[in-house]
Amino acid sequence: MKAILRIGTRGSKLALWQANWVKQTIEAKHSHLSVEIQIIKTKGDKILDVPLAKIGGKGLFVKEIEEALLDGGIDIAVHSMKDMPGDIPPGLCIGAIPERENPFDVLISGQGLCLKDLKSGARIGTSSLRRSAQLLHARPDLNIVPLRGNLDTRLKKLEGHDLDGIILAAAGVRRLGLEDRVTEYLSEDLLLPAAGQGALCIEIRGNDAATTAAVAGLDHFPTRRVVLGERAFLHRLQGGCQVPIAAYGKTDGTTISLRGLVASLDGKNIIRDLVSGPEAQAESMGIQLAERLLSKGADRLLDELLSAL
Repeated sequence: MKAILRIGTRGSKLALWQANWVKQTIEAKHSHLSVEIQIIKTKGDKILDVPLAKIGGKGLFVKEIEEALLDGGIDIAVHSMKDMPGDIPPGLCIGAIPERENPFDVLISGQGLCLKDLKSGARIGTSSLRRSAQLLHARPDLNIVPLRGNLDTRLKKLEGHDLDGIILAAAGVRRLGLEDRVTEYLSEDLLLPAAGQGALCIEIRGNDAATTAAVAGLDHFPTRRVVLGERAFLHRLQGGCQVPIAAYGKTDGTTISLRGLVASLDGKNIIRDLVSGPEAQAESMGIQLAERLLSKGADRLLDELLSAL
């Protein structure tokens, strides 16, 4: 009889794609295991008419799933890494970070226009303060419209809510086979991604040796190193959805470069920097990058942002 592992996930089409990919990968590597999927509704899935920054930010999409993991109701939690808060609850750990999908953002435009060609006053939908701040920095003439919901919902709103375009993570669009909808991939120079964007987080209990062994084969070491560097940056700044913070790292196999920024909500003030160093020092570099931004005034900017909420 096969041993059963239970995956907890949100119920959106993208979340289920991610959970099923993990299920199939584990079962292909471990013939003695059978993996079941349990859908768990999170607070972030239930409250769709309020901006994330107003109701608590990143933890809204993971808290209930982490509680089920701690209670033993599930054995594995599958999240989008960019939804993960900087802190992992005691008793839990990141068991694996699979190879990253495209980490950038994309514009999907109703008229097929690139960002630079959109008319002045064009209405762009996004729920992300990180995206809106950087968009307004590049195009202060744009009109940013709050847009929540899963990927399918947001695509439907593009057609029915008088929007000229929407901004989405490339990874989700690609995973669901919707690349043909993409008008433009937005470069890191224009729109620096969220920490961990494009990567999955396979979260497990820290004392669960059997599950640790089951998910170990999903880990992609270069992705893990880079993403943990980005998360160290995020954690040092205590960042979440309430503030426009971005971080993106890449490696050539020996050296990692990390870019980070903190922005004002209107995009007029952006503090950014870049660090690079040995791959093994990714997390300390993330902290170093955060310290550099803080020394350049990010501390005052963050205080202003949080007091304004």
